[in-house]
Amino acid sequence: MKNLLKIEELAQFTLSIAIFTQLPYAWWWFPALILVPDLSMLGYLVSTRLGAYLYNLIHHKATGIIVGSLGFFLQDPAWMLAGCILFAHSSMDRLFGYGLKYTDSFKHTHLDIIGK
Repeated sequence: MKNLLKIEELAQFTLSIAIFTQLPYAWWWFPALILVPDLSMLGYLVSTRLGAYLYNLIHHKATGIIVGSLGFFLQDPAWMLAGCILFAHSSMDRLFGYGLKYTDSFKHTHLDIIGK
């Protein structure tokens, strides 16, 4: 089952790359921005609760879909890019085993314990 889920995440990451190629940005924007959503981890400097909430908000795939859809309906490429990056980053994280966080510890995710 774990491999099946990883294949699904890889397919979603690949889809986000395909969508990105339809946007009016040079190719280097994708790798330049792909780790920006991890800035949400700064919430952990305040508390594990705030860190988990911020992290989960930014890393939830629905956030990327909503932001990208807003850009599509407003015909705003910057919002479409933001949504694409958010979705791609979330898929990439899950592909590597990093899931949404519980509030007790950064390492406790919906997929498993990180580093177990």
